[in-house]
Amino acid sequence: MNTGNTGPLDRSAPSPGAHAGPPPGCPAHAGGALPLYDKTFSADPRAAYEHLRRQGVAAPVELAPGVDAMLVTDHAAALRVLHSPELFAKDPRRWLALADGTVPADSPVVPMMMYRPNALFSDGAEHLRLRQAVTDSLDRIDPYQLRRFVERSSDYLVDQWAGTGRVDLLNHYAKTLPLLVFSELFGSPPELGDRLVAGIAGIFDAVGDAEAANTMLTGALVELVALKREQPGSDVTSWLMAHPNRLTDEEMIHQLVMLMSAGTEPQRNLIANGLRLILSDERFSASLFGGGASVEDALDEVLWTDPPMANYAVHYPVRDVDMSGVVLPRGTPVVISFAATNSDPALIAQGRRPSNRSHLAWSAGPHACPAKDSAWLIATAAIEKLLNRLPDLELAVPVAELDWRPGPFNRALTALPARFTPIAPRPAPTAEPVPARPATAPERPESGARKGGVWSSFLNWWRGQ
Repeated sequence: MNTGNTGPLDRSAPSPGAHAGPPPGCPAHAGGALPLYDKTFSADPRAAYEHLRRQGVAAPVELAPGVDAMLVTDHAAALRVLHSPELFAKDPRRWLALADGTVPADSPVVPMMMYRPNALFSDGAEHLRLRQAVTDSLDRIDPYQLRRFVERSSDYLVDQWAGTGRVDLLNHYAKTLPLLVFSELFGSPPELGDRLVAGIAGIFDAVGDAEAANTMLTGALVELVALKREQPGSDVTSWLMAHPNRLTDEEMIHQLVMLMSAGTEPQRNLIANGLRLILSDERFSASLFGGGASVEDALDEVLWTDPPMANYAVHYPVRDVDMSGVVLPRGTPVVISFAATNSDPALIAQGRRPSNRSHLAWSAGPHACPAKDSAWLIATAAIEKLLNRLPDLELAVPVAELDWRPGPFNRALTALPARFTPIAPRPAPTAEPVPARPATAPERPESGARKGGVWSSFLNWWRGQ
């Protein structure tokens, strides 16, 4: 693979199967790296993964035009990368092609891969210090209160369109619910909520002006951290701030970027992909209310077959590493394909099935997802509550007509149209405060597109105003 760097590394070293051309319909450039950012790949990633497996445990891909990487598709090789920090670092400052300008700073994937002083992009003692602050703060979340808040958020969202009989479950439910939940968990005032999630969405799409989205996200978090320095409360932002490991404001901002990234965009995809499976597969749709397959069973299968983060966990070899005959060059992004490793034929030969939670959707090793318990609870509660409110919910189009959003990292639908028998909305709660929310400074006047945003509307509904 050519990263555009000069030096002694042989980036054109052949790997097993590299001579084989792509199979019919496979979205690969003839003789080159396979692009992961276009509609051809998102429409049929399994064909792409099958082609990549023929080249060995890892193969060259393009994350964006001109952004080369190696994608690991073998389960055992992925575990070796994830559990070997002495060979595979997380710090993106080791990315040679970015450092020397071969990859431009405004490339759409850079905001998802660039160095930030957070637990995701650090190694060694610094990683341990930052991760401890994150995990200790997340451990303070009350799961019962979190479930209750998810259910109230679900009721609010359903009531917005309950009488219409039709809804896009992705854009009007799965996308918005994590916004409400994480605005609450982080103690975010109304005027910041929409900006936070819009910034995260722009970064994850890896198309368009990702640099502007990154600027929007950072600016909103600067305001949030400044607010919590003045008025701490009972929320994750304040708990991080008060942790004995004494995070700086810059570190605070970047831990929050990491948590927002993990808690909003992947969360919406987990909810939407779970609903897609439940509403299209008779194993779930026919038996969910008859004591058969459960929502948890469906989410387990989604994490095996369509994990919300299909390809990520970027590592950088500290030296050239030979992985079963495939050379992973020093300073080249090595991306773990959670989707491909979960469908590794070797796992099937070993008898591992979707009921077994040995998938890699949450990653593994020292950088495994620290918030998987909360993510699992949010997705489960969101789907269960929705199906209880709308028991005859069904897809409005054949499942084969659903469209997948292009991008190298996510497995994300563009829409999930559904229909149901219209129902009357429930009355708003009366005079009940939002749980675990401290008093905050008076809200600043909002203007433009943010006036009357979803978080403000939800707060008014919750308080019965």
